[in-house]
Amino acid sequence: MIARYTRDEMGALWSPAARYAAWLQVELAVCEVYARRGRIPSEAVERIRRAARIDARRIDELEATTRHDVVAFLAQLEEAVGADSRFIHLGLTSSDVVDTALALQLQRAADLLLHGLERLRETLRRLALAHKETLMVGRTHGVHAEPTTFGLKAALWHAEAGRNLERLRRAKEAVRVGKISGAVGTFAHVDPDVEEEVCRELGLVPEPVSTQVVQRDRHAEFVGALALLAASLEKIALEIRNLQRTEVLEAEEPFAAGQTG
Repeated sequence: MIARYTRDEMGALWSPAARYAAWLQVELAVCEVYARRGRIPSEAVERIRRAARIDARRIDELEATTRHDVVAFLAQLEEAVGADSRFIHLGLTSSDVVDTALALQLQRAADLLLHGLERLRETLRRLALAHKETLMVGRTHGVHAEPTTFGLKAALWHAEAGRNLERLRRAKEAVRVGKISGAVGTFAHVDPDVEEEVCRELGLVPEPVSTQVVQRDRHAEFVGALALLAASLEKIALEIRNLQRTEVLEAEEPFAAGQTG
């Protein structure tokens, strides 16, 4: 991410430390479910939870040797947890952890985006009402046409923001899935009801059918919704940019004290 264009909250969600923390959340949820079923000692889970610490720098050091991010993560956990680490990752494959944790991260990121989009839509609603009688030139193909109002322009953006909200909510739900089904999705070493219980504990639903991974059409739908949202934002920004050109000057952006461009 480019720091200048990244909100602190969003950048924090996608930091290496946050990614590893999400992986740990999945591993701990699996341990909890195993303990309730008697597969591992419940007291071991408590010790694991107390001792488990994420050291992103150490994981990177280990990955330089292992050439495998999840193996490096598990090795660092073993260093932190000790003998009880033998109860971590039982029956799992890497994508059980990575894809399920990604779903958690996407839910959190979507919540931030939805909150921002709701604020934008409300701002556009107020702008449309405030300028419902503010006359301006209407244009077709950039050429003067019948008069219109700036409020109508803002109302158009408001309506589109509503559609983007609906799309993003649907996309958020599409990626709200996890998998704890093993190397090829056949539950060779994990019972399906374990997957269901782990996902429920994490606020997710199980992927109905998976292979080694959660199927990527879900993520494509999410990215598609983001692309449409970004296109809407670009349209608004470009329109404002054109309206404030010297030869048009029908709108102006605020200019803060000390700003140079």
